[in-house]
Amino acid sequence: MFSYSISAALDVKFFTDYTNIALIVIALVSGALLLWPAIARRGRGGISAAEATTLINRRNAVVVDLRPAAEFAKGHLPAARNIEFAEIQAKIGQIAKNKNNPVVLVCQTGQQSQRASRTVSEAGYAEVHVLEGGLDAWQKAGMPVVKQGAVK
Repeated sequence: MFSYSISAALDVKFFTDYTNIALIVIALVSGALLLWPAIARRGRGGISAAEATTLINRRNAVVVDLRPAAEFAKGHLPAARNIEFAEIQAKIGQIAKNKNNPVVLVCQTGQQSQRASRTVSEAGYAEVHVLEGGLDAWQKAGMPVVKQGAVK
């Protein structure tokens, strides 16, 4: 019984010492900052241009460009299919034959793709991704864009 009271007294002293409290707070804040990118990405659902390239090359992801046909003709990701945002609900079955294939949705800035991702997911596609920042981010990353049959 005597050893228990000494141990309890040491535990209380550890948590009341300001130096230890500061170290505990620093450890908790560091852990939260390390986890923040994973937590933030999960909520957004967006992927970078490099991650999209990996999905396209390694897992045969289907790329769907949601911009109007005129914008699509000016430049788009290689092998992208054009289904305008306004028509996504009507043409949802044309995205991919296998609903287990990854789908990457692209628009100009990523905002329309984010809204369309809910519709595509609800249609039964297992893995739906949004290109974060859209075609703008793709081009800023120096990735290729197809324009009138030529790669730019």
